[in-house]
Amino acid sequence: MILARTVNEVKAQVREWKSQGLSVGLVPTMGYLHEGHQSLIKRAVAENDRVVVSVFVNPIQFAPNEDLETYPRDLEADCALCESTGAAMVFHPEPEEMYGDDFTTFVDMTGVTKELCGKSRPTHFRGVCTVVNKLFNIAMPDRAYFGQKDAQQLAVIRRMVRNLNMNLEVVGCPIIRESDGLAKSSRNTYLSPEERKAALVLSKAIFMGERMIKDGEHDGEKVLSAMRELIESEPLARIDYVEMVKWDSIEIHHKVDGPVLVAIAVYIGKTRLIDNFIAE
Repeated sequence: MILARTVNEVKAQVREWKSQGLSVGLVPTMGYLHEGHQSLIKRAVAENDRVVVSVFVNPIQFAPNEDLETYPRDLEADCALCESTGAAMVFHPEPEEMYGDDFTTFVDMTGVTKELCGKSRPTHFRGVCTVVNKLFNIAMPDRAYFGQKDAQQLAVIRRMVRNLNMNLEVVGCPIIRESDGLAKSSRNTYLSPEERKAALVLSKAIFMGERMIKDGEHDGEKVLSAMRELIESEPLARIDYVEMVKWDSIEIHHKVDGPVLVAIAVYIGKTRLIDNFIAE
């Protein structure tokens, strides 16, 4: 497996693969990889001849008060997971390689970035769209793989690719959970034992909301109210949002009459966790 640290290394290798008629899959990550990331890499390996995994903690998607400096990092473990799962390359650039002194170009989106995480993290998706656009230009993938746990991000990237006529397929992959239901996240490592136990309130609320809709409840406010009540019963939990939106446009929509995304963001202590489900 190749460990590339520069844009030119990746471009040269991908051009060689493409000259041989090989397809390329890309799995963009911020590293500290877990079974959720591994599921994306496995899917990419199954569907492409070569797979590039980017490991890059992207500074421009963090606000000044967020956890850029403390975000967990373990390149050695990440490379071992990628190699054992079948990736052909890990791309691990320094911020200076991605954003030189003269960097002044950003990708802004409206509408689909307005609600949910975009409301509480207003600069976040500008950074996400910019770095993902760069990674697409660098790795030139035929397919790129994103997890549904970051559901709004998945919707945003799909819209960007469609709006800008990019020549690749965006593949969404299911949420991977711990055995007790908690959605896999690199930020789970921030949780103390007491907070880890309290964090289960997120998946409990998600499963309850899913069950209510499966049992025939189409009133979104009733579903959301029940979920909020459950989360608020946990003393260590503080709600950022509990919301229902149209799955394609991320517009607020409180009736289950088509594909809807029910998404939550909750602080457990100082750690912000997200989870969601999609229902029709």
